[in-house]
Amino acid sequence: MDAPYLDTDADQLCFSLDLTERPALAERVVSLDGLEVRLRLLGASHQVFAGPVRETVACLQGAVRGLPETCTRHLPGWVYDFGATTRRLPSEEFSAEVAQVLDRATDAEHSLCGVFPGSPEAVTAVVVEPVGGPYGTGLLWRTWHTYPQNGQIVSTHSRLEAR
Repeated sequence: MDAPYLDTDADQLCFSLDLTERPALAERVVSLDGLEVRLRLLGASHQVFAGPVRETVACLQGAVRGLPETCTRHLPGWVYDFGATTRRLPSEEFSAEVAQVLDRATDAEHSLCGVFPGSPEAVTAVVVEPVGGPYGTGLLWRTWHTYPQNGQIVSTHSRLEAR
């Protein structure tokens, strides 16, 4: 991607379900089980818009920094679950993990991935797939935000199910 890598550390990331669109470097719209899903890359950050959810993981001015380990929201007709982990890896493990993320994003039918200037290991990737739930429609998406300068990988997983 021809864009600067904006977030420089995993600790700068914030989480929100209330934001409107931020300026995107790349966007992909997919339809899964009749539900439109918008995958959006914002520098080293992402937004996923699906049904009633507007998930943003980004460096946000004025927001509380840090990602929740878990978050559950009950929305009219839906339940949404989010989780995040941050890992710091030694150089060789970090490189292997980034390679796996890139392979997974490349192999996935519905994904969006950006590699940023300065390092082939500066990556933001989003992969979404349909999942069955007890009430029908469901989505699962995973994201990865990599920080080669300090060996950090932030992984998120989100699930949205009709109820």
